[in-house]
Amino acid sequence: MVFQHVKPQKGSEIVLQQIKQQIISGAYPPGTKLPTVVELSASFQVGRSTVREALSALKAMGWVDIRHGGGTFVSKKLPSDDTEESKGIFDHTESLQEILEVRKFIEVGCASLAAERRTEHNLIELNNILAQMEAALGNEEASEEADIRFHLEIARSSNNSLLIGMMESLTERLQESMSTSRRIWFFAERASAEELLQEHREIYEAILARNEQLAAEIIMKHIQKVDHIVQKLATREL
Repeated sequence: MVFQHVKPQKGSEIVLQQIKQQIISGAYPPGTKLPTVVELSASFQVGRSTVREALSALKAMGWVDIRHGGGTFVSKKLPSDDTEESKGIFDHTESLQEILEVRKFIEVGCASLAAERRTEHNLIELNNILAQMEAALGNEEASEEADIRFHLEIARSSNNSLLIGMMESLTERLQESMSTSRRIWFFAERASAEELLQEHREIYEAILARNEQLAAEIIMKHIQKVDHIVQKLATREL
């Protein structure tokens, strides 16, 4: 008889499942605040990093919202078990990596050309989107929408119709990947929406300064940060 190889569960996965079950059972209804990382760590008798990993995955799956400096709350709208989100980021890292690979090739080229060819109208649009991103801090849905529009506007700033068409044709996939990427990046990197906004400002400043190399480098690093985390998730090393 041939047995399938069984991977041992990480502590963070066990914590994840227990918190998820408590949410499903109603012990923590939608919108309620979860205990702090310190309290959960003591309850589960695991390290704080293990709890943070579990919460990071739960956020990526749509079960919780992590508010910078405000704690962790059960999502007001919970994913159902038959949705893609509820299957978890561990099941979709390969497809996300493929999207990130495509983004590297397309968006780096777009950023470089945008720095060379951007018009005053493009700069105004990019600046307006940055203002919307800042106004949307604390509103994840609005922040995600602005994030996607910013990247699409960089493509439009390249003034290359083929690149613009490629980016626009990928809008649905980009929206899916950016949503997951933001969730992973925020907590796995202990980052905040303010830090993500600052990275977008740096991209804008490079395009404004017509610095093609810097614009390409910043957006490459921007995408590679998430790619690095996703690769760790794929091998369960995070």
